[in-house]
Amino acid sequence: MSETTPTMRAITPVAWGGPDVLTEVRLPRPTPGPTEILVRVHAAGVNPVDWKSRATGGFGMWARTPVLGYDVSGVVEAVGLGVTLYAPGDEVFGMPEFPRQAGGYAEYVTGPARHFARKPAALDHVQSAALPLAALTALQSLTGTAGLRAGQRVLIHAAAGGVGHLAVQIAKARGAYVIGTAREAKHARLRELGADELIDYTRTDFTGAVQDVDVVMDAVGGDYGARSLRVLRPGGTLITLPSPDAVPPAAEAARAGVRTGFTLVEPDCAGLQEIAALVDAGKLRPEIDTVLPLAEAAKAHEVGETGRTTGKIVLSVLA
Repeated sequence: MSETTPTMRAITPVAWGGPDVLTEVRLPRPTPGPTEILVRVHAAGVNPVDWKSRATGGFGMWARTPVLGYDVSGVVEAVGLGVTLYAPGDEVFGMPEFPRQAGGYAEYVTGPARHFARKPAALDHVQSAALPLAALTALQSLTGTAGLRAGQRVLIHAAAGGVGHLAVQIAKARGAYVIGTAREAKHARLRELGADELIDYTRTDFTGAVQDVDVVMDAVGGDYGARSLRVLRPGGTLITLPSPDAVPPAAEAARAGVRTGFTLVEPDCAGLQEIAALVDAGKLRPEIDTVLPLAEAAKAHEVGETGRTTGKIVLSVLA
């Protein structure tokens, strides 16, 4: 790296392990290739996949960059050959390249232009950075995978979490009857977001509290998937998010007459545009649990790994 090469601050793990491996470094500023844009990152969302990547080596998805982070919101700095959607100065948000590392924990990021969309006008960059991965996961799962329709009953596990609280709002916007599992202290806020019925999982077994559900979204894992088969109608859909290992055996699902499968989110310009439209219509808003500066990414991971957050953690990148 020569003295004239433009550089940027970024956060990278120096080894695989706990939050303490995250280190601030200076790296060459990326340049956009054909059909790509260069974004000056104002804020970066923090997701469970980030600390799983930090701890395990990123599931082999480090082809583009050694920098963590998928969710970004910022301003277009430059455009590559053939880009017509955006121009320098446009405010955008997105989840470029997922599941490969996008490098969001940095001052600049590049990615395909169509992996971004214009930032919701009603939100600032910190709020917008909380949306892409979690909101796209909820939207694609509920509307694409499950085909959720008005009047259907949906059960959302971990309803106060990063994906869960957005799924509650998206399902409600679709006209569904929304049931959520969460600690009682979070029930009041979830009702404000649109939940019709709530179950305190620390006191009540949801399998005895709810029946005849059309769609279950499992963001918890463990035995939640297998137990959720008991509350689904025949022909219902179980959406499993944590890992393929959390999907119940096919034979069990077949006996229950239920569709199951592991769902992995995909970059989706049209989906981001739909999310932005929901936000600007007042039907969707991210809950922000914690905002920390980029240099405190390790602390952000520590907070996230407690499993006690309500909504999202965001890194403020632009000083």
